[in-house]
Amino acid sequence: MSYLTKHERFSSYVVHHKTTRIVIEGVTEAGETFRPSDWAERLCGRLASFDPGRMTYYYSPNLYPEVHHETRIKRLVLDLTLKKTNPDIYEAILSFAGEHKLKIHEE
Repeated sequence: MSYLTKHERFSSYVVHHKTTRIVIEGVTEAGETFRPSDWAERLCGRLASFDPGRMTYYYSPNLYPEVHHETRIKRLVLDLTLKKTNPDIYEAILSFAGEHKLKIHEE
């Protein structure tokens, strides 16, 4: 699996391939764990809804946090439909990942 770390290169890659989701890992290009530990939840909160009765967040199917089942690395999953439905958030998320040099790849 190759990682694409530059925002511009990745955007071009997505256009030319049949990618449906982008995964941003909580690991930098240098291999360091990204902090704060709740970074993915904070970013996904832009599209999440909150149920005060259950004290629970419900994340959008287009933008949600997860922990990889094998590596246990926290990551953020971004569905490409977000680019059409909410382009500002889509660009902000990819810019955030690029600024912090997080590993980005398609799945």
